[in-house]
Amino acid sequence: MAQTEEFGEELADFVRRVAELKAARSVPHDDLPTVLDTAIFELDHVADQLWPWYERLTATGSAGTSSADRQEQQLLKGIFQRLPLPVALIDRETVVRRLNFAATNFTGVRAGYATGRPLSGFLAHPDRAAFRSQTAAVARGDGDRSLTVHLQQRPAVPVRATLTALRPSGEPRTVVLVVLQSAGARAPSAEGGPGPVPDLGETTRHAALMDLLGAMTTALLSGPATTRAAVLERAARVLHGRFADWVVADEGAARLCRTTVLGPADHQDQRDQQDVRVGDLEAQDPAACPLVVEAARGGSTALQVRPEDPDAFGRDASDAPVLVRANVTSLLCVPLTLDGAVQGVLTLFRTGPRLAFSMAEAQAMDMMSRHIALAMAKLD
Repeated sequence: MAQTEEFGEELADFVRRVAELKAARSVPHDDLPTVLDTAIFELDHVADQLWPWYERLTATGSAGTSSADRQEQQLLKGIFQRLPLPVALIDRETVVRRLNFAATNFTGVRAGYATGRPLSGFLAHPDRAAFRSQTAAVARGDGDRSLTVHLQQRPAVPVRATLTALRPSGEPRTVVLVVLQSAGARAPSAEGGPGPVPDLGETTRHAALMDLLGAMTTALLSGPATTRAAVLERAARVLHGRFADWVVADEGAARLCRTTVLGPADHQDQRDQQDVRVGDLEAQDPAACPLVVEAARGGSTALQVRPEDPDAFGRDASDAPVLVRANVTSLLCVPLTLDGAVQGVLTLFRTGPRLAFSMAEAQAMDMMSRHIALAMAKLD
């Protein structure tokens, strides 16, 4: 076990050094040989030290693991998955290692999607720092903790998170077991009990989508549009506010041209100097937005919740990532395609505590995009 811990620490140090080398790619050209020499040294270290060390540990672990031990591990994994309480296993940086069935139902996040991502990313923004801090304290051995948090998809419902430290066999470091329960209410049972109550909220959202589809059709058919940019602006105004906080329209495919930018009301007059402004996005070159360029080339819709790449929509006038400055929590980037040809791209942002775009909303937007492309093509 001591050798495993030592190997884990050595590997973690190596990963940190690699991250520093990646950051050093921007050094002046004259200093690059030094960076290259360092990278070669690190590669030699992996080949000569870490890999043989890993092979020794693997051989020792395989020889020392009996059939009974493997059966016990499988039993414990089965118990973890079938626990009626929502339970997650995370590391000291809140990255999810495991999520049981009850937790996937409770959070609305699939286990395969959650694994490898920070659990704090599924919480409301004000709760994330506190949750990370308490998790780190539990992992350090400062004792069990409990705090109230809110899921980003249901910010109005308080959730009690109880954290305790574990040291599973074969793990180089302490992990944290998190139990989630509705604050002031009993945790939902995985089986038994009354059937699910009809989700009136889902019905309301479906009706709102139907209204949006009707409003888009009316806007595209009412009154003649003289230019393709006018069609884009008319569609953007239907989507703005009721469907997305930000709507950015770019015309073309090979040569993109930004035609419309609509943001939240407090950004329209550009009073807030701390956040991204409408003028910044209007002045942006669409070719500097990887998300838009990829949609124009590939012709496929991109739906992202809690976007991982802060530079996916480029940077503003202050050289800060637009997605970070605008506090974007989910986005849709939709190509306007007709018969395989891209006519333009619509990008929609939702910010702050607003519910993320759903698959149903993405499908509805895909349908509207074809109608918009058809209206644009009629002006050719």
